[in-house]
Amino acid sequence: MAARPATPRRRLLARPVSFSWGFFHRSLVDQVPRDHRQPDHEFRRRQLIAAATLVVGAVLLWLALRVRPGDPMFYPLTLGLALAYGLGALASGPLHLGWSHDRSGRQVRPVVAPILLGLLLLALFLLGAALVVRVPGLRDPVEHLLDHARLGSLPVVAAVTAITGFTEELFFHGALYAAVGRHSPVLVTTVAYTLVTAVSGVLLLALAGALISFVTGLQRRTTGGVLAPILTHLTWSMGMLFLLPVAFSLWS
Repeated sequence: MAARPATPRRRLLARPVSFSWGFFHRSLVDQVPRDHRQPDHEFRRRQLIAAATLVVGAVLLWLALRVRPGDPMFYPLTLGLALAYGLGALASGPLHLGWSHDRSGRQVRPVVAPILLGLLLLALFLLGAALVVRVPGLRDPVEHLLDHARLGSLPVVAAVTAITGFTEELFFHGALYAAVGRHSPVLVTTVAYTLVTAVSGVLLLALAGALISFVTGLQRRTTGGVLAPILTHLTWSMGMLFLLPVAFSLWS
C-alpha cells in the first residue's frame, strides 16, 4: 500500500521539529574534526596548572560569596577569581576558539547558535523562578546573591559577572577540559564546576552550575573550542543578572 503524501499542514508542523533537531544536533552532538594532541610533558604541565587553579578558584569563590552585600571587598575578590581562572587557563597551554557546522555542512565559527542556546537556558531558569520564589528555603539564598547587584553598583557587578563568566569558560572548558584528556571530560568538568560552585552553600547555584557546565561541556566537545561555551555562558549569566529580579517580582 502506497504511503500517503504529506499534506501542507503536516509539512508545516514538521519544519519546526526538523529545525529544532538540527539545531540541537549541530550545537551539542555533531563533533567537528580536530587534532589538539600535546606531547606528554606539556599535557602533564597542563594538568598540574589546572589542578592548582581549581583549588585557588574554589577558595576565592568561597571568600567572595561570604562577603556581605554592599561590601566593596566583593569586587576585588571576584576580580581576583576571574584573574586566577584567566591566568591559569592561559598558562596551561594552547586554547582554541573552535568550529561548528552550519545547516549546509560548512565549518563556521560558532556564534549565533550558542547565543540562542543561552537564551533558551535563560528562559528555562526564569520559568523555574516561579517555583523557587514560593519556597523560602530556596528563595532566600538567591535573594542574598541578588543583593550584591541591588546594594552595589549594577554596572560594576555586570562587568564583573561578564569577566568572571568569560574566564570561567576559558578555564573549565578550555584548560581543565583539555587537562582531563579523553576520559569523560564533559562529566569531569561538570562535576568540578558543580563542586566549586557548591562551596557557596547555595544549592540552586550548584544545580544551575551543573546544568550550565554540562551544556557548555557538550559544546566544547562538539566544537573543539571555547567560543561557543563562552557565548552561551555570558548570554545566560547576564540575562539572569538583569531579568531574575524582574521574574522574582512577577512571580511573587
